[in-house]
Amino acid sequence: MTTIIIVITVIISMTAFNKTELLYRYQFNAYQIIKRNQWYRIITHAFLHANWNHLIVNMIVLFFFGEALENYFQHYLGSSTFYFIALYLCSIVFSSLYDLKKYANDFNYNALGASGATSAVVFATIFFNPWQMLYFFFVIPIPGIVFGVLYLAYSYYMNKKQADNIGHSSHFYGALFGFLFPILIKPELFSIFLQKLF
Repeated sequence: MTTIIIVITVIISMTAFNKTELLYRYQFNAYQIIKRNQWYRIITHAFLHANWNHLIVNMIVLFFFGEALENYFQHYLGSSTFYFIALYLCSIVFSSLYDLKKYANDFNYNALGASGATSAVVFATIFFNPWQMLYFFFVIPIPGIVFGVLYLAYSYYMNKKQADNIGHSSHFYGALFGFLFPILIKPELFSIFLQKLF
């Protein structure tokens, strides 16, 4: 399922590169969503990306963590496809809710990209294997749980600071949703997480 989502996202993003009309119609815009009932934007924005760098980073993260997460879902929940699609789509929505409220009256605020969903995939993977080494910038090894704490702190701080054009709130809430998703589906998995953690 990971590969299918990557292919779909790449095709849609490439189709929309530099096509202002398509971006305008399908990107996240809280004002358009609420005032004009364009609720489809909550999902469609995650399949659009600003440029090649934006697209490649999100798809590399999705590729490396998605396959592992599907294996964990199969092992612990008995199904990979259903739960992976549920996590991916629900995390897109959940990671958008903060901005939906915050920018409800701001016609000029737009966002796009799969960062909220990819953050959810990473954090769900960390949930199932908290001490697995992740390679920060593909070089520096760091335990997943340590990376997770640092990532949440950084995303929270940068969202409050608002010093760049990155949707840090989407990263934060996507990550949070990804971590909580397995517990919501099967609460007893939390005790397994604690056993692995300690």
